[in-house]
Amino acid sequence: MTSDAPQRPVLLRYPIVSCTILVGILGALAWMAGFEAVVRWGFSAFALGVAGIEAVRMVRQLRRRIFGIDILAIVAIVATVAVGEVAASMIIVLMVAGGKALEDFATGRAQRELSALLSREPQTAHRSVAGSSTFEDVAAADVRVGDVVLVRSGEVVPVDGMLLTPTAVFDESSLTGESMPKSRVAGEEVLSGSINGTLAATFTATASAGDSQYQGIVALVRQAAANRAPVVRLADRYAIPFTGISLVIGGVAWFLSGDPVRFAEVLVLATPCPLVLAAPVAFMGGMSRAARHGIIVKGGGVLELLARARSAVFDKTGTLTSGTPTITRINAMPPFDESELLALVASAETLSSHVLAASIVAAARQRGLALVDVSRSSEVDAQGVAATLSEHDVAVGTLSFIRGLAPEAIATALTGNELAIYVAVDRLFAGSIIATDPVRANARDTIGALRSRGVRDIVMLSGDARVTAEEVARAVGISTVQADCLPADKVNAVKSLRERPVLMVGDGVNDAPVLASADVGIAMGARGATAASESASAVILVDDISLVVRAVEIGQDTVRIALQSIWLGMGLSVGLMLIAAFGVIPTVVGAGIQEVVDLATILNALRALHPREQTAERQTRET
Repeated sequence: MTSDAPQRPVLLRYPIVSCTILVGILGALAWMAGFEAVVRWGFSAFALGVAGIEAVRMVRQLRRRIFGIDILAIVAIVATVAVGEVAASMIIVLMVAGGKALEDFATGRAQRELSALLSREPQTAHRSVAGSSTFEDVAAADVRVGDVVLVRSGEVVPVDGMLLTPTAVFDESSLTGESMPKSRVAGEEVLSGSINGTLAATFTATASAGDSQYQGIVALVRQAAANRAPVVRLADRYAIPFTGISLVIGGVAWFLSGDPVRFAEVLVLATPCPLVLAAPVAFMGGMSRAARHGIIVKGGGVLELLARARSAVFDKTGTLTSGTPTITRINAMPPFDESELLALVASAETLSSHVLAASIVAAARQRGLALVDVSRSSEVDAQGVAATLSEHDVAVGTLSFIRGLAPEAIATALTGNELAIYVAVDRLFAGSIIATDPVRANARDTIGALRSRGVRDIVMLSGDARVTAEEVARAVGISTVQADCLPADKVNAVKSLRERPVLMVGDGVNDAPVLASADVGIAMGARGATAASESASAVILVDDISLVVRAVEIGQDTVRIALQSIWLGMGLSVGLMLIAAFGVIPTVVGAGIQEVVDLATILNALRALHPREQTAERQTRET
């Protein structure tokens, strides 16, 4: 997925292919001029030279414990030269040399969407000089938190930031999948990777390039390109029996006929492309198809695990629910009133990444409450936040977390899918804030669709109270619920599931341990992409839970097409070799047929880009 290779001339990128074509043209001219012996010796020497190069390459692979089927091509070249079928040997050489070119073409077609993401990675930024109205061009990596950055019309935002310009419009389609541009006002978040509209805008950087949204996605894409799928490695294992079968058929044909030409006629049909190219092309196509739908997977191995997923674990808040809670009531304990308690809690939550924190801060600002600066803050995963303000120590979180500081804390009666955030001020119970987080409209249909695709065991994990967790689970159709979970409890719950592989879906912000413990961890929503780049196996950029089903579908389609391509090519090759064993397919014809088989196999593998898209779209509309 490098950008420099395509800029090199084709003749330089594939020198053996170029030399083969040149030698073939010169040989044809010499043949017509009557120099048949020269042509035979020239073709033979060139073909054996290429066979020698491939032999050296094969030995190097064997030293790395990689067994391929290069030996078949080498034996076929030597055999055709030995029996005088030099034209067939040149065709085989062209096939061997052209395999890399064919793979590059097919892979380039398959990874189009992934390459598009990488090509748009921001490289430069216009940074304000000492806070003035003058801007200098610097590398995006040199931008620091607090710098003022200018983004001109049509440019890609280089780092995450907070908008300073009164209003601006950004195209965020590559991040969220939303086709319509988004209007932002001063104070709102601007994501790196989004494209500025028609007017220049300035913003304050809130993250460095390495910690920004788009760079997190780019890191995932690079990991995806580097990883090999288990099915690709499994294709390598087919090389041993396939090589053996090919040599046995050729040897038996030679023995029974007494004609060594028969051996060459069989071996020219032992096509390597189904094993060498089909599986990698199919998996790259599957990853590209996933990217087109807003799903970035780290590698083909993730698709293979998604295809076999038998259990699914869902976090509740921000995953099965919308992740945008609404404050419904505030229960303040004296000496605080509702406004004072909300202001203290919002101040303590300003540095938290949890979805509830954003809702509380937003509610306080809507009421016009003044927030207090935080001098120290610490967050306990799935438990709460402890912050030191100018006059108070404030703790916000679950009932068990607050009771550890204020034993007198009492539980609040909840109804429906309400959830409670408990508060302690200066180690005294100060009350609770009650919020509702609506269930996603398509969550229940998503759970049903997963079951229809073979996911048998579905569990919901939550750090909230049992009554809230069970209400949400009932609404989405999940019968197995674990509430009041600590991070360690969630990890243990995932590890205890017997039906493997296990798929874990979380919001990607506070679920890093459990995402990493699952066989496949999927982080929901674009805001979790950076945080999930290390712990999750995949990130869904669009805030749409139904794409979990799409990810499983793409995995199943990709594995099916990869295996189809492997067996299709191997089946055709074995069938043709058996026919050639009777001497009815000349070597030159057989070498040409083999190229057709290679092409058919790769074209079939490219189906992973667009298999049954109409069916997929119908299922998406249903969910």
